[in-house]
Amino acid sequence: MGLRERKKEKTRLAILDAAVDLFLEQGYESTTVEQIAGAVEISPRTFFRYFTSKDHLVLWFHEHGEEIMLEALADRPGDEPPFTSLMHAMRAVVADVESSTPADAERFLKLRKLLDGHPHLVGLSVARGAETERRLAEVIADRRGVDPDVDQLTHLIVAFAMSTMRVGFECPRREGTMSEVMHRMTETIELTERSLRPGWDLQH
Repeated sequence: MGLRERKKEKTRLAILDAAVDLFLEQGYESTTVEQIAGAVEISPRTFFRYFTSKDHLVLWFHEHGEEIMLEALADRPGDEPPFTSLMHAMRAVVADVESSTPADAERFLKLRKLLDGHPHLVGLSVARGAETERRLAEVIADRRGVDPDVDQLTHLIVAFAMSTMRVGFECPRREGTMSEVMHRMTETIELTERSLRPGWDLQH
């Protein structure tokens, strides 16, 4: 990452951190884009260079995770079973979170707390996850040589993989720490792999 890109990323994270703190302090609905921009001393116009809306801020981790999974899939062998490739993509997300800084971890936990208190945002999160599933299905269908618009197995493969991530990240919760989240995610991936018969995803 070059100097320009690092500066842009620093600004993006500053906006995100200021927004999440404001959301938690005074409520999501009560916080305006103008207030967020003012907290980091930028104009609202500059805000919109980085995020399209307040909702976009909350869904930032979805975007980041999707990017990691798509990059990981692109690096997997073309003849690898598709579900195996997706599990490697899941592990790439886990590895990214494990390598995060304390600031990254705090950001993640704050966003999680924000979602817990706002059913509206949970709905947006689910919808954004569905977008990711569609993109992953297109990649998996291409690897399998099938049409994603008609092949049900492709979507089932992706749905099983994304369910693994959802269960690993969301439940059951105990301590609410990043180490717990990562342990639970790794444990869920291993449980999924043990539960499915090898080759189930190779049918046509």
